Amino acid sequence: MFAYVIRRLLISVVVLFFATIFVFVLVAKSGNPLALLNANPHIPHATVVARENLLHLNDPLWQRYWIWLSGAIHGNLGTSINGQDVASEAMSHLFVTLRMVIVATVIAIFVAIFMGVLAAVRQGKVTDHAITVTNFVLLATPIFVLGLALKEFVAIPINQHLNTTIFYTDGEQSPTLSGSFLSRLPDYAEHTALPAITLILISYASWAIYQRSSMIETLDADHVRLARAKGLSQRRVLFRHVLRNALIPVTTVVALDFAAVLGGAIITEIVFGWQGLGQWYLNGVLTLDTNVMLAYLLITATFVILFNLLADILYGVLDPRIRYA
Repeated sequence: MFAYVIRRLLISVVVLFFATIFVFVLVAKSGNPLALLNANPHIPHATVVARENLLHLNDPLWQRYWIWLSGAIHGNLGTSINGQDVASEAMSHLFVTLRMVIVATVIAIFVAIFMGVLAAVRQGKVTDHAITVTNFVLLATPIFVLGLALKEFVAIPINQHLNTTIFYTDGEQSPTLSGSFLSRLPDYAEHTALPAITLILISYASWAIYQRSSMIETLDADHVRLARAKGLSQRRVLFRHVLRNALIPVTTVVALDFAAVLGGAIITEIVFGWQGLGQWYLNGVLTLDTNVMLAYLLITATFVILFNLLADILYGVLDPRIRYA
């Protein structure tokens, strides 16, 4: 297992290396990130030249990439076109996004497993049809439509009816928020609730569909029939022999979909006015900020690599028959 993990990590580093080259060249050839700054007559030419030198825009392309790569290896992700340290900005925005993504992912996994198992056990009945139809409706709904609908038809009416704010519809925290982390937690929770529900509903739907299909397939397996023939209780057969094996395909889907969850977080942050990693990245794209886009690529790719590696390791836990050569 240790050799397998090391091999996967080395392959991932190589893939990530070529991905950064591709993004760097693509963005560098897209235009001048200081075009707006240079066109502003109120900004001195010396300021523009200083910013060009800071970003190494006059250096050859290969040299600019080498400067970025050597810095990234030591944790220095360079400077944004606004002169801000990219690494510190990335970590600040990442914390905001992870508040939403981690909560949404964990809850969506448990809800998907429960609803998928329930639909499979009640296959062909009203419960199964209701869950399946709901899942496909959610799967077909664009995330921005769902977010806006929750704001307009759920959060606002509830807040008005209770004459207090239960669901915050804008921002990741209150503007005047201060104090220790623990004292800020209630405010974080109130602002996170609605965006997290949006991501949960979108993510859960596809995972529940996979869970249902996997459960139905496993319910008809020979070893399950043998377990029933031995007189084992329905509960033990379901959890010991069916659910454990049925989780293997779902584990793969969840790991692969984590990138999609991060992508959905970008849209969710726009809908709910969050200044998270997605909004920060979008601003970087609009301003052709190479260092910001490369930092986003590194962060998201690292999470995807780790989640896929975790999924492979979990295979061995869920199914002891699996061995890694």
